[in-house]
Amino acid sequence: MNQNGCETFVSDCQVRAAVELIDHTWDPVVLSALRRGPTRRSALLERIAGVSDKALTESLRRLTSRGLVARVANDSRRDAARYQLTALGESFAGGPLAQLAGWAAEHQEELSATS
Repeated sequence: MNQNGCETFVSDCQVRAAVELIDHTWDPVVLSALRRGPTRRSALLERIAGVSDKALTESLRRLTSRGLVARVANDSRRDAARYQLTALGESFAGGPLAQLAGWAAEHQEELSATS
């Protein structure tokens, strides 16, 4: 690997590492939804149209294991746990992911035409 990035596109390229953070359909959507602040899983299910309970659970587990999301338990009720972005998750969701969403919105017409 060189100083300019991944010009040789080796398997441990930083681009690949970043893309792996959003390679599951619901992961970027969950990260974006959590930008509003700590949220219960049940509220995320309501907020994210089309996501199944199973897909949301898997996404939250994946994002938690990658250090992008933290589960904050409520001692009084098990189902009242909230999920929130970690500092790493905030930097990713508010930075490159937000930029990608902005780019997609800006080019929505062109992207729709190629589908």
